[in-house]
Parts: sequence; C-alpha cells; structure tokens
Amino acid sequence: MIKNISLAFVVLIASTQAYAVESLISLESHYSAKETADRFESIIKDKGFTVFARIDHQKNAAGVDLTLTPTEVIIFGNPKIGTQLMLCNQMVAIDLPQKVLISEDADNKVWLSYNNPEYIKQRHNIAGCDKVISKISGVLSKLSMAATAKSPQ
Repeated sequence: MIKNISLAFVVLIASTQAYAVESLISLESHYSAKETADRFESIIKDKGFTVFARIDHQKNAAGVDLTLTPTEVIIFGNPKIGTQLMLCNQMVAIDLPQKVLISEDADNKVWLSYNNPEYIKQRHNIAGCDKVISKISGVLSKLSMAATAKSPQ
C-alpha cells in the first residue's frame, strides 16, 4: 500500500514537472542596455503600444549610494490585447500591463527578458484562450527580436 502511494506521488510530481514552462524568456542583445531599452521603447510606440513607465533601477540605486549594473523595466500594453486576456480570466490583470526587463549581467552581456505568456496561462489556469496567448507570444517575440538583433547593414 505504501509503495503504491509512493509510486503515485512520484508519478504526480513527474507529470507536474513535464507540464512546467519557463517563466521568463530572455534574449541576448547586441546593443548596450540603454540602447536596447531605447530601441524597444521606440519600436513599441511605433506599433501603437502605450508606455506606462520606464524604471531605471540603476539610477534609483545610485540615488541611495548603491551600485547596480544597468537594469531597466519598461511597462507597456495594448488594451485591445490585454483586455482579451483579462476576459479569459480577470486574475491575469495582476500580470498586466506587460513588462520587459533590460539588464546587464556580470559578464557585460545585455539581456531583454519578459514573462512567458505560456507561463502566465499556466499560472492563472487560463483555458479556451489559446489564440490570444499565441498572439501575445508572437508579438512579444517579434518586438524583442527587433530590439535586440543586429540590424542588417
């Protein structure tokens, strides 16, 4: 009996992990942190997104005599898309508007990161909204690649 319960528990844990997705998607940028953030902001504005805030954590750290490598968060959104997701599950509003993190690591590599829409889907147990999730995934991927990829000469 105990062996059966243990086996069932192991199977449950293994199956749960099989469905887990990475919570963040990160792309290495070919630009400095500031230039990556500037590029991303410009691209999203050109696409009609609203920029709600741009937070420079490095600057804020310096204001309290602390040192932080370049770290910025851009909070942005589009009500036409975000509202569709909230209609699927209103609790997803805690993760909206969307955010991107642009940061420089200890090896001086610059990264643009954002919440994986598939993770948000899992987190909020969203069902029946795969088209919306897919659209958001595609848009975030295209915007992020445009901001981080080297421009053709």
